[in-house]
Amino acid sequence: MNVYDIKSMKERLEGNSYPGRGIVIGVTADGKKAAVAYFIMGRSVNSRNRVFREEPDGIRTEAYDPSLMVDPHLIIYHPVREIGEGLIVTNGDQTDTIWEYLAKGESWEAALRTRQFEDDRPNWTPRISGLQAMDGSYKMSILKAADPEGNACARFFYEYPATPGLGHFLHTYVCDGNPVIPTFQGEPERVTIPDTAEELVDELWKSLNEDNKISLYVRYTDLETRDVEQFIINKHE
Repeated sequence: MNVYDIKSMKERLEGNSYPGRGIVIGVTADGKKAAVAYFIMGRSVNSRNRVFREEPDGIRTEAYDPSLMVDPHLIIYHPVREIGEGLIVTNGDQTDTIWEYLAKGESWEAALRTRQFEDDRPNWTPRISGLQAMDGSYKMSILKAADPEGNACARFFYEYPATPGLGHFLHTYVCDGNPVIPTFQGEPERVTIPDTAEELVDELWKSLNEDNKISLYVRYTDLETRDVEQFIINKHE
């Protein structure tokens, strides 16, 4: 496998029933728009009982049917938040940790060094995060267990320039598994970024496994005017 291969999101997701939660960040081919996407999947009733709701500064997850909610601590959070002209996107409440550190002038690396993978033994689901700057450049990170017992955390940080037509895809799992779901391995995957938000929405939603997909968020930001176009799709709606 060539690490420099660039594939479409359809190719990256095809045949994979459970990549878990995923972040895509990049820039359109004309270099004019910055793209961000975030999706969630689920296998349990508790995980599947969710929708995305728009907030003034991003989105949050919410129980679709509150009566079915069992344990909210890993599934209810604020995945996307604006910070100045930048955008934070993560798969957990580390969004708020990053926001708080950046707001007081500290680095996102410092914020993530205070956090680790999720406490969902035996999977120890990784915490994946992204930070998009106002010029379209971006950072990504994954925090994952360094051993099967969850005794230590390995932290990986990546930084990318704004490259027209190129994005990176980071997800929590390699694929489905039983009893343990295999954790994502290697660097964020290189992907093509469609010219429009509608194209990325369509490609992602159709490529995600029908049984396990739950919600999708896509946002395109014009790098010159700062105009924002965003879409939310909830399976329950």
